[in-house]
Amino acid sequence: MNNYISAKYPVVEIIIVNWNGLPDTIECIASMKKITYPNYKITVVDNGSAGNDSAMLEQEFGDYIDVIKSTRNLGFTGGCNIGIRQALDKGSDYVLLLNNDTVVASDFLSEMIKAAESDKEVGIAGAKIYNYGTNQIQFVWGGIDFYRGQPTYTPKYVIERFREGPIDKGQYDDLKYVDWASGCSLLIKSDLIKTIGVLDETFFALLEEVEYCTRARKSGYKVVYVPAAKVWHKWGKSTGVVSGFTVYYGTRNRFWLMKKYASKWQHCCFNIYFFGLYTWFAVAYYMLFARNPRIVIDLFHGIRDGVAGSNIYAPEILPDQ
Repeated sequence: MNNYISAKYPVVEIIIVNWNGLPDTIECIASMKKITYPNYKITVVDNGSAGNDSAMLEQEFGDYIDVIKSTRNLGFTGGCNIGIRQALDKGSDYVLLLNNDTVVASDFLSEMIKAAESDKEVGIAGAKIYNYGTNQIQFVWGGIDFYRGQPTYTPKYVIERFREGPIDKGQYDDLKYVDWASGCSLLIKSDLIKTIGVLDETFFALLEEVEYCTRARKSGYKVVYVPAAKVWHKWGKSTGVVSGFTVYYGTRNRFWLMKKYASKWQHCCFNIYFFGLYTWFAVAYYMLFARNPRIVIDLFHGIRDGVAGSNIYAPEILPDQ
């Protein structure tokens, strides 16, 4: 029977990175016990949590999960890569990166596998993401505006910041090929990983899925959005909606994304836009609306390290400080 399952259903290694998020991680794993896909394994990478999260998870779930404990916080990218490398060593056909602050529909993995297996050129599949506990759409797919150095979001990013997301009325129910999909639930073919490598660990967190999907597409693979795969995400739980963490890494990694993939003309347009308009708008927003001068410092730290290509993280906003 096991041989039959392995032959008919590709092996999926589900990788969850936990960092001081034990209650969310427990809820996430518990939701997976209801999924219908029969051939998966779960690896939890504990990313240097301060408490005894690893032991608590092993006690709660036993052999249902495999726990790997990192001695320090390697960021989302570093934590995922620990699990990805183990999955490849074990011969898994797919790797699913899943945020620990999510819960999933019972058929989400079956739908993602079905879409990925239907086209040999598909290397990455993404899910439809809802706000936790609601029918409000948080994210479906993204694009990239290299002239502004800005990933674009559907639904629009500003909607998620200032009011609730739109109710799902079937407006995003078409399967489609996209520039990038959300890293909070990202299915990746192992063949793709063997071709283009693992996540870029210098990104640490934020925009890492944009970089990875861009790298995949430039290598000839497709990224597909799968509307039937439904995941509920606790928005901003791991990074904060507006925080020094998100501002620093979002800014720095934006520059790094441009350096890796933008043309010279796009880079020129980006610099004019960013320094001529965006920076001053952001400063005004953080000072007058958010009323948080500390974030302005984090913004300029992100600009400094983004321009310089520095991999020295600002210690005052590192999540493990």
